[in-house]
Amino acid sequence: MPKLTILPHADLCPEGLVIDDAPSGESICRILLDHDIEIEHACELSCACTTCHVIVRQGFDALQEATDAEEDLLDRAWGLAPTSRLSCQAKTTDTDLTIEIPRYTINHAREHH
Repeated sequence: MPKLTILPHADLCPEGLVIDDAPSGESICRILLDHDIEIEHACELSCACTTCHVIVRQGFDALQEATDAEEDLLDRAWGLAPTSRLSCQAKTTDTDLTIEIPRYTINHAREHH
């Protein structure tokens, strides 16, 4: 199982977290939610918004390529980087990943799930 490292985020994960047993083939968003990191996901993981945007700091090349729909949405994400992905669409492989959750989203109101 790959290791998923989440860099510190002031609100969602202040001290960061290392998940040593992240299931391979699962979306990053689902793994975060399953470990009580309440990343925004306004479209319920259906690739229809940008609220679950993450920046992959390590392991980006091991992820499956983004679809055109995901790329189009990412163009609207706050803090876009060359290694940005929608965490609802990026699925883990057997490679360790390090991600950063951007400080802001384009949402005007935070949804609580």
